[in-house]
Amino acid sequence: MLKIAIIIGSTRPNRNGEAVAQWACQIASKRTDAQFELVDIRDFNLPLLDEPMPPMMGQYSKEHTKRWSAKIAGFDAYVFVTPEYNHATSGALKNAIDFLYHEWVNKAAGFIGYGGVGGTRAIENLRLIMAELQVATVRAQVGLSLVTDFENYSVFKPAAQHEKLVNLMLDQVIAWGGALKPLRAGISK
Repeated sequence: MLKIAIIIGSTRPNRNGEAVAQWACQIASKRTDAQFELVDIRDFNLPLLDEPMPPMMGQYSKEHTKRWSAKIAGFDAYVFVTPEYNHATSGALKNAIDFLYHEWVNKAAGFIGYGGVGGTRAIENLRLIMAELQVATVRAQVGLSLVTDFENYSVFKPAAQHEKLVNLMLDQVIAWGGALKPLRAGISK
């Protein structure tokens, strides 16, 4: 069975991403076609990239990087829950992604964005990053508006139709994650 991480892409105090990711996990937990785990980048206390060697080398010297690598390597696919800050994903998520390379390669990713225009630009930013990491991104995505899906911009109250979009995105992530599994099995670092 595929293992899929639902990654909270913000470390900000009072962040909206935690409620969004927990909601996505609740939806995912009703499924029987994959295993899902909530992964919070805040739990890894990653500083600005501080490894002396490029991530492509896979020669990590810092304990926080080794812990992050071990966590991410164990998944077949990812769902990134991203805020939109200044037309892009969060710096914290970009930094967490940049710590690693091989752990991401030949896997699949889906996106749930939130912001003034549903996190659309943050998702597009992540699609470019994922392409460089050889991650197949799926077409279906979930965009949550701070205006319509959050009360007072902070209390998450998603519109009912979003659950269908989450499941559609998960269908695609599972299909692609499974399709790429033979590639992952045949590649060594």
